[in-house]
Amino acid sequence: MDDLFAPSDVSWTPVSPQLASVRRVSAAITAGVFGIAALLALGMTLGWLYGVLGLVVIAAVFVWSWVLIGRNQRSWKYAEREDELMVSHGILFRELVVVPYGRMQFVDVAAGPLERAFGIATVELHTATPATDAKIPGLHPDEAARLRDRLSALGQAQAWGL
Repeated sequence: MDDLFAPSDVSWTPVSPQLASVRRVSAAITAGVFGIAALLALGMTLGWLYGVLGLVVIAAVFVWSWVLIGRNQRSWKYAEREDELMVSHGILFRELVVVPYGRMQFVDVAAGPLERAFGIATVELHTATPATDAKIPGLHPDEAARLRDRLSALGQAQAWGL
């Protein structure tokens, strides 16, 4: 049986596992900041036992997010077809975005400091309708540049054919 969000007749390309590493480092930084803030705020106002309890709760949420980040990274995939690009992701709330090449207005490649440190980039496709915009995080910079150039060329060729 075909999956609505990942048709079997499509050759899917997964994103880099480095995406999970970037998101985990970001989650660790966020958890550390909130953990210290909770420890100090609760410890100074209600007592240090509550501060430690707040720190334990934040640590538990961080451990839970660590697992979910890995599952989410494995769900990201994309497929280049003859007339469209397909992007699928999500575990609980799954999403499949199909962008016809002729509808693309421009393609961006972006990489923040953590992404650059881990050697990945994000390709963003923009269309006239924001609901059909798509992004593919976790690509090697060379693959992101290749995909940007290919999608731009295909989008231009398709648009001329309209």
